Amino acid sequence: METILIVDDNQAVCNALALMLELHGYHSLTCLSPDTALELIELHDISLVVQDMNFTQDTTSGEEGKALFYAIRALQPQLPIILLTAWTQLEIAVELVKEGAADYMGKPWDDAKLLTSISNLISLHTLSKANTQLKRVENERMSAIKGADLCGIIFGSGAMQRCVDLALQIARSDVSVLITGPNGAGKDKIADIIHANSPLKSKPFIKVNIGALPMELLEAELFGAEAGAFTGANKTRIGRFEAADGGTLFLDEIGNLPLSGQVKLLRVLQTGEFERLGSHQTRKVNVRVLSATNAELAEDIRAGRFREDLFYRLNVIELALPPLNERVDDILPLVDHFVGKEFSLNKQAQQALMDHSWPGNVRELENVCKRAVILAPDSVLTVDDFGLMTNHLTAPGHQQVPSVDKPMQNESSNADSSWERAEADSGKGLDSISSQPLGNEPLNKVPLDKASIQAALLEHSGIIARVAKSLGLSRQALYRRMEKFGIDK
Repeated sequence: METILIVDDNQAVCNALALMLELHGYHSLTCLSPDTALELIELHDISLVVQDMNFTQDTTSGEEGKALFYAIRALQPQLPIILLTAWTQLEIAVELVKEGAADYMGKPWDDAKLLTSISNLISLHTLSKANTQLKRVENERMSAIKGADLCGIIFGSGAMQRCVDLALQIARSDVSVLITGPNGAGKDKIADIIHANSPLKSKPFIKVNIGALPMELLEAELFGAEAGAFTGANKTRIGRFEAADGGTLFLDEIGNLPLSGQVKLLRVLQTGEFERLGSHQTRKVNVRVLSATNAELAEDIRAGRFREDLFYRLNVIELALPPLNERVDDILPLVDHFVGKEFSLNKQAQQALMDHSWPGNVRELENVCKRAVILAPDSVLTVDDFGLMTNHLTAPGHQQVPSVDKPMQNESSNADSSWERAEADSGKGLDSISSQPLGNEPLNKVPLDKASIQAALLEHSGIIARVAKSLGLSRQALYRRMEKFGIDK
C-alpha cells in the first residue's frame, strides 16, 4: 500500500484528506508543521506529499511552503509533491512547478481531480524508481564488463549480455562448466572469456575438439601414451590433461567421447588421477575443465551413450547459449564486424539478414558476409550480395540476381571471351564469375594496363569497391592486378 504524507496546519483539512485517501486504498500520514513533515519523510517510505503553502496563522505569502518544498527536494529529489493552498502568490506556484513540483491545486479541491493526479504521479514515481534501479544495475554490469577481457566477442542482445555476465561471474570460481548450444553459436568464445577472466588466466589453456579426433586416438590425446603403447607410438607423449596442469582444459563436443574415455574422465574429475596409455604409473594433475556440446546429453544418458555421473560432474554450472535467431539484436553488429568499415548495408539487406533463420548461427553469418564482400560490386551491400532467399524483399523493378553456383543462361558468351578464359586457365575461376557486373553495365573484355588502373584509383579516391566496379572487376581480381603492376593503394 502506498503511503501519502499530508502536511497542513489545519487538522480538519488533514482529517478530510486522510479519510478520502484511505477510502481509495492509500495509507496516509498527517502532520501540522514542516519540521514534523521532514522527520516523517526520513522515517517512512513516502510515495507522495500533499503540502499546504502556509503554516502560520494570517500568513498568505507562501514562503513557508516554498521553504518546505526545497527541504523535501534536498532529502528526496524524485519524490512527487502536490502543492495545495487557498492563499499564495501565483509567481511562487509557477516557480515551484518549474523546479519540479508535480502539481498545484487550490482549496477547496476537487476530489476526483486530486485522486487522478495522485494515482498518475505515484505510477510515474514507481516507474522512475524501477528505471533508476535498472540503470544502477546496468551501470554496475557495464563497469564489470569494462574491466573484463571479452576476447573480442561482438553482441548487442540482452540474451547474449546475460550469457557474458554469467560467464564473467563463473570465471572467478574453479568449478566445472558445461556450455550448451547449437553448432556455430560461439561456445568456444564463451570458454575463452571464462578462462581469460579467471585466476588461471596466466596458466595453460588447452582446447580439445573431441569430435575431430579419431576414436582410437582419443584416450592417448587426453591422457598421453607411452612409447610402444600402440602401433606408431614411437615415443612417449603427454596428453592434454598433463599439458593443462595448473590451468584450464576445454573439451568441445564432449558428447562424442566414448564410454571408455568417459570412465577415465570421471576419475580425473573426481581425483585428478590418471595413467598414460600403456603405463601403470598413476599421475596427478590439477585442471579446471570446461566442456561444450550441441547434443542433448539427457537423451544420450537415457540411451546409455553418456554416463549420468559424468554429466553431473561436468555440469556443476550450465551456461546455455541461445541460437542466433533468438538474439536478433546481435546480427547487425556481427555483420558490421565481419564486412568491415569499407562496406555498408542498405535497409533491404539489413531486414533480410534479421529475417533469416540462421540454422548455422554465427558461423553461417560469417560465411555469408565473406561471400558478400568477395562478390559485391559496390561498397553498399544489397540482399543479392548475401545470396539470401528473400524475393519478397526485392525492390519493385529490380531483377533478382541468381547465386553464383547457378550461372545465368546468357553467361556463356561472356565466359568465352579470351580475357575470361585466361582468368579461368590461371586458376582464378571465381573472378570470371564474380566480375560479371549487375544490371546492364558492359564488361571489360580486354586486359587492363597499369595506367588505366591508376587513373581509376585516382578518380574514385582509392576506394577499391568503386574502382573494381568501374573497371568491371571483382575486388580480388583488382588486387591481383595492382600487385602485378606494383601499384600501392
